[in-house]
Amino acid sequence: MRNLQDLTDEELALLYVEGNNRAFDLLLSRNEVKLFTYIMFFVRDQEVANDIFQETFLKVVSKLQNHEYSANGKFGGWLLRIAHNVLMDMYRGQRYKYVVESNDDNDLSNISGEDLLETNAEVNLINIQVLSDVRKMMDQLPILQREVVYMRYYQQLSFKEIAEATGVSINTSLGRMRYALLNLRRMAKKHDVYLQLD
Repeated sequence: MRNLQDLTDEELALLYVEGNNRAFDLLLSRNEVKLFTYIMFFVRDQEVANDIFQETFLKVVSKLQNHEYSANGKFGGWLLRIAHNVLMDMYRGQRYKYVVESNDDNDLSNISGEDLLETNAEVNLINIQVLSDVRKMMDQLPILQREVVYMRYYQQLSFKEIAEATGVSINTSLGRMRYALLNLRRMAKKHDVYLQLD
């Protein structure tokens, strides 16, 4: 038998359904950081994010045990779809008290990489300011637009993957991105924000 480390997420999920709990442990460890970051992007509160993360994985376990997952090479997208649905249920359930409004401390510094910009000090400072301005403007986007921007630019998902994860058509995903970019441009123009990285 192959080593568990060599198996895909889909193979691990199917092994878990057959009763292999070590497969699930590995599946969880492979996906927990990406999933938690995705959730944290929306709720910005670690306790609430932990609750949503746990609720998401309870649903994953339930769906796997009820054979509601078919191995199609898209376990990550399936997982994000479940998390998306849990988040949307939270919003629909009038639990807006958990959403932290944008403020000066809310800068998503755990997601992006100013450290990835290899430039001189002056250009680096400009780039840091541009990224900070973009994050602040993203906080002002409607939740569904913010979600598609996050999935596309921070998680590098394709529009097809975004559509599958959020349960909408590719055209809807593209439309949300279009409106998000229009809104970001409008905000940048209104506040005289320069959005060019050097």
